[in-house]
Amino acid sequence: MAPQQRKPHVCRNPDLIRGVGKYSRSKMYHKRGLWAIKAKNGGTFPKHEKKAVDAAPAEKPPKFYPADDVKKPLVNKRKARPTKLRASITPGTVLIILAGRFKGKRVVFLKQLTSGLLLVTGPYKINGVPLRRVNQSYVIATSTKVDISGVNSEKFDDKYFGKKAEKKKKKGEGEFFEAEKEEKNTLPQEKKDDQKSVDEALIKSIEAVPDLKSYLGARFSLKAGMKPHELVF
Repeated sequence: MAPQQRKPHVCRNPDLIRGVGKYSRSKMYHKRGLWAIKAKNGGTFPKHEKKAVDAAPAEKPPKFYPADDVKKPLVNKRKARPTKLRASITPGTVLIILAGRFKGKRVVFLKQLTSGLLLVTGPYKINGVPLRRVNQSYVIATSTKVDISGVNSEKFDDKYFGKKAEKKKKKGEGEFFEAEKEEKNTLPQEKKDDQKSVDEALIKSIEAVPDLKSYLGARFSLKAGMKPHELVF
């Protein structure tokens, strides 16, 4: 006997055109015999209990994607390491600033802050450099040292030098074209008092050493023929 050939699957609701079926929804309801299944189960379709799945189902990718590229923040897995201080920089060492507003000025190193920056001062009364933070990459350490045992620098940290956020004032149409005078930032009296207390303790130890005051007040510079890599600071 020849094996029976399987009949090809024929759709119950063939398409007239793509996406449009020959029979309506109500016609297919009767054609598929759904009415009989509903009548057999008391007017409702039978519900099957879902099997409990131990493992959480994997999230399906979204069907639609945003038109613009959405930037995702990169996860920083590196652990923060404290900045290593150069061996030549110790509390009281006189440093030469190489960049910035006070380029060429000599300052006294007080301590290293938690951010890795160096806390230095002129003192302000001698060369005009106030208490400020400096990156150790932009300083030259000299062999000159100042006794800072009388200076109390415990209250100075990174938050001390932070700037307060100022509220922006909305300008009207008339004020937009008028030239406004910019208000100068005035230093709080508390910071002025802190600078004076640090300067008083430093100047006492500086004046005890001959020519040290004039050395700190002089600006560092190179003359023609001087080779920086051969200088001993």
